[in-house]
Amino acid sequence: MLVERALETEMSEHLDHGKSEAVTNATGNTRSGHSAKTLQGEFGELPLNIPRDRQGAFEPKLVERHPTRWTGFDDKIISLYARGLSVRYIQGHLEEMYGTEVSPTLISAVTDAVSDEVKVWQARALDALYPIVYLDCVHVKVRDSGAVRTKAVYLAIGVNMAGHKEVLGLWIAQTEGAKFWLQVVTELKTRGVQDIFIACVDGLKGFPEAIEAVYPKAAVQLCIVHMVIWCATV
Repeated sequence: MLVERALETEMSEHLDHGKSEAVTNATGNTRSGHSAKTLQGEFGELPLNIPRDRQGAFEPKLVERHPTRWTGFDDKIISLYARGLSVRYIQGHLEEMYGTEVSPTLISAVTDAVSDEVKVWQARALDALYPIVYLDCVHVKVRDSGAVRTKAVYLAIGVNMAGHKEVLGLWIAQTEGAKFWLQVVTELKTRGVQDIFIACVDGLKGFPEAIEAVYPKAAVQLCIVHMVIWCATV
């Protein structure tokens, strides 16, 4: 979604720039649908819809026409998200992704579009029921105010009724704690998740109580990795 939104903004910038040229005005260059492209990388396959113009003159910068591999994609998108919604941070990261050959105007336009897309994704409505929800925290290094700091990224991954995993949300904090997890599950409830059958968690103290405060009927289960570690230490 982020990549396609950025490409649409690139197309808008391309057509707006073309309107100032007499040749383009004469031929009436406009949008002309999309072409399918699949990128290969460490994340697997990523199908994209690349916008086209009538003249075939659009050369996307973020995803070039011919290459079919894109390395570092996961890191780029997660880093973009982890920087929060600060326009300055998102703009700086997009400059790194695009390189130096694009105009500041394009970067600014894509920044606004991507910020909107992230906000929509963060606040989107969720299913009423998830049979299984995995709740865990990973610690990542994020550049913040010119310094590299370690932050906790809270992850909620649900298995929906169709059996597919779905990232319900990511939240950034300084450290992991049961109180913050209470905020996370409360937000899930606010966004439409009415019930969870099984909540799979680690052994953090106070974690089960935080879940039961919002979902009293949910079964809280220690994840298999933490269970093996616990058995080994015992």
